[in-house]
Amino acid sequence: MALRSPLTPARLTPEQFEAVAALPENRERRVEYVLGELVEMVSNDRSSALALALGSALYTYLQQHPIGWMTGADGGYALGDNRVIPDAAVILFSRRAGPVGQAWSTSGLDLAVEVLSPSDRTPDVAAKLRIYAQAGVLVWLVDPEDKSLTVLPPAGLPTVLHADDTLDGGDVLPGFRLPLRALFG
Repeated sequence: MALRSPLTPARLTPEQFEAVAALPENRERRVEYVLGELVEMVSNDRSSALALALGSALYTYLQQHPIGWMTGADGGYALGDNRVIPDAAVILFSRRAGPVGQAWSTSGLDLAVEVLSPSDRTPDVAAKLRIYAQAGVLVWLVDPEDKSLTVLPPAGLPTVLHADDTLDGGDVLPGFRLPLRALFG
């Protein structure tokens, strides 16, 4: 997920954030705008591998069940005044037919996959989860340390799954099933 960045010391407006993020020296950085603050995304190989494995399972599902499309770790979304970059995201065709080339998609998303990294700060993660919930987004939060995946519906109680459990796509991805042993070994 994220690491606070010293790119700017002050709170920013969404427009100021987008200007800072577009600067040549920042174009290669993965930055988000969460509750008025710029947050730099920093990952590691284990978190990235888990995001790719889960994203691959989602991609395969969407190829077999053409109900939507997905983005990877560079897809940005404007959720209210916030700008977030999930590790993977699914957008159903009922929301939008496909990508349109926006830096920050304003049409929303249906599923966000977030994989925790050692640099993540609990307040940043909690804030981002609240943003997703307020936008009506289903979240799959992967914790590599304790080998768990928490399903966070926008309304309702979270469900924590472990390696012996099977992830179900629920109403968003009907028929999607993934034994978590495939992720956590």
